[in-house]
Amino acid sequence: MFTGIVAAVGRIERIDPLGEGAGVRLTVDAAGLGLGDVAVGDSIAIQGACMTAISIDGTRFVVEVSRESLSKTAGLDATGEVNLEKALRLSDRLGGHLVSGHVDGLGEVAVFEPVGESWRLDVRVPAGLSKYLAYKGSVTVDGTSLTVNSVTDLSDGRCDVSINLIPHTIQSTTLRRLAPGVKVNLEIDLIARYVERMLQGTEPRRT
Repeated sequence: MFTGIVAAVGRIERIDPLGEGAGVRLTVDAAGLGLGDVAVGDSIAIQGACMTAISIDGTRFVVEVSRESLSKTAGLDATGEVNLEKALRLSDRLGGHLVSGHVDGLGEVAVFEPVGESWRLDVRVPAGLSKYLAYKGSVTVDGTSLTVNSVTDLSDGRCDVSINLIPHTIQSTTLRRLAPGVKVNLEIDLIARYVERMLQGTEPRRT
């Protein structure tokens, strides 16, 4: 589990193919994250996607990303900056919201523009996820916990969500590199999944 509070911006330095159709191995420089308390087998969120560290060497760690994960995410198939967060400990403060690190789908940036000292980010959400987004609800964008300022439903089942990014978020995450048309990793609020399940009204089977 994670909180969606980005701890550091690292960098994918190297991408090695694991074989045809088998995914890739990523070497990530995480100098700002601090890996002293991270062991092989621990989880680290990269751009909001939960990955397992298979080796650690100083300020660098290595993960293997399956072809399936690559097809469902953005930002893990090229070298460059990435948002990083270590797994949540029971003693940690929950500064954002509960995040599983499982990317639910890809959104597309519709608007990214300065508004005073802050920035306005509008993301077009695919139809399968739009019902989970709500005014003042939470959404994870590229591993960053954000609050939805407004939701505009579209006729094709998709929706546009508008988010305000404060200067600290811009300075501390990779969101500063966004632009209209860029794909972003989305994870819906974990609680929304359970609410939907309960509202389905399925009675437990009795034996």
